[in-house]
Amino acid sequence: MSEQKADNSANMNENTDNLSQNENMDEALASMLNTDDSRSTAELPDDGDDEEKEKMAAEIAELKDKVLRQVAEFENYKRRSSREMMELRQTAGREVIQSMLEVLDDMDRAEKQIEGTTDIAVVKEGIALVFSKMRNVMQQKGLKKMDAVNTEFNADLHEAITEIDAPENMKGKVIDMVESGYYLNDKLIRYAKVVVGK
Repeated sequence: MSEQKADNSANMNENTDNLSQNENMDEALASMLNTDDSRSTAELPDDGDDEEKEKMAAEIAELKDKVLRQVAEFENYKRRSSREMMELRQTAGREVIQSMLEVLDDMDRAEKQIEGTTDIAVVKEGIALVFSKMRNVMQQKGLKKMDAVNTEFNADLHEAITEIDAPENMKGKVIDMVESGYYLNDKLIRYAKVVVGK
C-alpha cells in the first residue's frame, strides 16, 4: 500500500513538472511572438539564476528567429505563386496558338492558290488538306468530337433544339446534330445541339 502511495506521489510530481515545463514553453512562445525587441532578459522571472535566464533568452531568440524566417518564406511563396499564376493565365493558350500557326500558314497559302487558279478540283483538294491538318492538330491537343447521331438523347451531353416525328425505333434518339459537341481530354466542353425524334 505504501509503495502504491509512493508511486502515486511520484506520478503527481512528474505531472507537476510536466505542467511547469508546459507553462514555461507557453511563456517562451508568447515572448517569441512578441516582436518588440525592447524586451530583455530583465523581464524574465527572477526565480532562477543568471545562467538559466541566459539559456531561456537564447531559446526565445532562436524560436523568434525561426518564426520570422518561416513568415518571410511564406510571404515569398505567396508572392511567387501569385506571379506564376498570373504568368500561367497570360500564356495558357500559347501552346495551342503556336500549333495553330502552321494551319494559319496553310490557309494563307491556300488563299493565294485560290486566287491564281480556276481548277475547282485543286481548290477543293487544298481546302480539304487544310481542314484535315486543323483536325489533326486539335486531336493532338486532346480535342475529340462527340458522336451523337442515332444515340439515345442524353441531357447531360445533348441540347435539344427541336423534336420531329420519327419512326418507332428512332423515338427518343438523336436524329440529326446541328452543332457538334466536343470533349477536351475526355471532359465535356461543349454540348451537342441536336434534333430529337418523338
